[in-house]
Amino acid sequence: MVETQVYGTDPMANETEPQMTPNALAVLEKRYLKKDETGNPVESPRGLFWRVALNLAEAERLHGADEAAVLRWAREFYRVMADLEFLPNSPTLMNAGLPLQQLSACFVLPVDDSITGIFETLKHQALIHQSGGGTGFSFSRLRPKGDVVRSTMGVASGPVSFMKIFDAATQTVKQGGKRRGANMGILRVDHPDILDFVTCKDDLSQITNFNISVAITDKFMEAVQRGSRYDVVNPRTGQVAAQLDAREVFEKIASQAWKNGEPGLFFLDVTNATNPVPQIADFEATNPCGEQPLLPYESCNLGSLNLDKVLARRGARWEVDWDHLERNVRLCVRLLDNVIDQNAYPVKEIEEMTRKTRKIGLGVMGFARMLFKLEVRYDSAEGVDTGRRVMKFIRDVGYDESQKLAAAKGPYPAWEGSRQQARGLKPMRNSYVTTVAPTGTLSMIADTSGGCEPEFSLLWYKNVMDGTHLPYVLDYFIEVAKAEDWWREDLLARILKNGGSCRGIPEVPRKWQDAFAVSFDISPEWHVRMQAAFQEGSDSAVSKTINLPSDATAEDVKKAYLLAYELRCKGITVYRDGSRQNQVLNVGVSEKLQGGAQEMKVEVSAPTTPLTIKPRPRPDVITGRTQKILTGYGALYVTINEDEQGLFEIFAQTGRGGGYTASFTEGIARLVSLCLRSGVPAEEIIDQLEGIRSPRLVIDNRERIFSIPDAVAKALKRHIGASPAGVQASVDAFPPNGVANGGEPAPANGTVDMDSELERESVGAIVKSGLNPECPECGRVLTYEEGCVKCLSCGYSEC
Repeated sequence: MVETQVYGTDPMANETEPQMTPNALAVLEKRYLKKDETGNPVESPRGLFWRVALNLAEAERLHGADEAAVLRWAREFYRVMADLEFLPNSPTLMNAGLPLQQLSACFVLPVDDSITGIFETLKHQALIHQSGGGTGFSFSRLRPKGDVVRSTMGVASGPVSFMKIFDAATQTVKQGGKRRGANMGILRVDHPDILDFVTCKDDLSQITNFNISVAITDKFMEAVQRGSRYDVVNPRTGQVAAQLDAREVFEKIASQAWKNGEPGLFFLDVTNATNPVPQIADFEATNPCGEQPLLPYESCNLGSLNLDKVLARRGARWEVDWDHLERNVRLCVRLLDNVIDQNAYPVKEIEEMTRKTRKIGLGVMGFARMLFKLEVRYDSAEGVDTGRRVMKFIRDVGYDESQKLAAAKGPYPAWEGSRQQARGLKPMRNSYVTTVAPTGTLSMIADTSGGCEPEFSLLWYKNVMDGTHLPYVLDYFIEVAKAEDWWREDLLARILKNGGSCRGIPEVPRKWQDAFAVSFDISPEWHVRMQAAFQEGSDSAVSKTINLPSDATAEDVKKAYLLAYELRCKGITVYRDGSRQNQVLNVGVSEKLQGGAQEMKVEVSAPTTPLTIKPRPRPDVITGRTQKILTGYGALYVTINEDEQGLFEIFAQTGRGGGYTASFTEGIARLVSLCLRSGVPAEEIIDQLEGIRSPRLVIDNRERIFSIPDAVAKALKRHIGASPAGVQASVDAFPPNGVANGGEPAPANGTVDMDSELERESVGAIVKSGLNPECPECGRVLTYEEGCVKCLSCGYSEC
């Protein structure tokens, strides 16, 4: 690697080298380190953190700092990042000090009720996604479906239809970027199309690039509590269009969330009650994960403090080092404020609004690890109080530091007339200071737990440097078990069979069963109460998933909703374990194929005696071509071979060998090969496979690819219709792994693959059914937490 140099002499000569796990290094190399034109890293983790630190310190020049002062702040910023005590959001790590220089994670854009306004917003969405940001929208201004369009004397198609346009644009822009753009779609509960919106993701193959939430008003919740009807209003006219039964709508929302996890709730009036600048605009929408309500055209730049790093050993026990935490809060408020000045905004209106309010979002990660060491049970009054106390401390210190920055650099421009001024606060540099955001890959880099969530499991997977994966267990758990002499060699296997939890295992002392809580040990009520505790110290909102067991009911969902509203949360997302299981089982399967081979139309003359069709034998040498087709589950490589009689077999490979998608793909290829060798016309195979849908649609060579079976069908069509020069691939470009998909499988060698065994055992406990069950980049299991889909192995994230 080439170290990034900025000055003639190395200003970091005396600085510490980041101490990182192999997994963290792999994530950095894949996603964050500066790369050359061939994709090879040209900086080290040390160089990355210095690049970011120096770039953000340069903002001090705007307020009179000389080079020595800039370097002093750069060193401070470097240390807090290199020691993994704080990390800014991903766009800042990726882009600071590089030509793109887009540092914000999320944006909210207005959607006006006109074709011009809608497509202007669509353009802005594309620019934001291209630069690595996520977007939130309220579609509540759009006139309802069937309403009049006076300019054309036609009828409106409604908010949901326009959401689909934004969704398709997201999918297209993704192809040239590092990851899929994320969106939040919101509709007010009093919009006439609310029921269509609530069910718009009932088919999980639709609107796949959006999270959705219903904007809930106080009037609606009052009607729910009374059991009365409420008005829905046409936003074009401002007139009441109809009345709906509030409880029926509430039950429909809860039922849909019980079914597949969406929509969430965004408590609109609760959120606007804390809007610091109501004189400018009201909140309408949030960022994609819901923790950041933003005004139209606002952006947010976020960062997370590692709570696991602010603990000090006092004798035999750990305690919070409040002085250490205070120093980090003060430094990181300044760092995040500097991000605003250093940012290259993708849209002029966003720059203007962001600079006017200067929102920052200082949050946390590692809270679960903190509780482990403090020996505090997550699902307890003490655990909730710990969360409340920590977040209130961060907010109070953060406010004080923002006031000091305002005295030195000036308050945010919208200070005059703000709620904060009306409350008698000293002028502040930032209208918002705290939030609790998903930490995704950041918590993997810091080797800690995510946000304010409990640990997902005591067991998971991590990469090692040779590219393989190993079962991994929480180090501190092993350390405690061995120190207190209750470690057993079979303990991990027992935890594995217990769904990743140690609760209920007799050999684990009760206090440690309590302390080492994982997500599904915790009842929905305690999830909500912890979210509410963090909300008290968060200016914005809290990104958290309220996990429900698989046997939970829609009534349980409603109880969680009501408790969240009662405790003044700004939003809530629930997820019932296994709630999308049917969707996973059906991925790539259509009704046409459920009847099996009997439905295939093989044209043969009826024999006078029973006929058995045998596939023709494979010659020693065979030729073919390989195509690369993009699918929603990664790149698919399809090799199609021919013998003298025509099409003979296919090889198809995607993902990691042995993974779910890879094994499913191999099965499809074997069956197609068997059909081809048995004389089934390719057109019949194409007819059976083409159009099968999955939750992830992509565009490849201007064609929609609905699923892996659909991609196989299109590969066959392209092969049949292409000349040799028209197929841009060769067998050498991606050789098969040594086993013909149309041939016999390799014999078992009798050994047990512990990695695969662990994965098979833990899938029921760890996989969040209904999401793609495996990571499209490394093939490992995906998890759903912090309101976000992510891979704990390689760092892939959909946030």
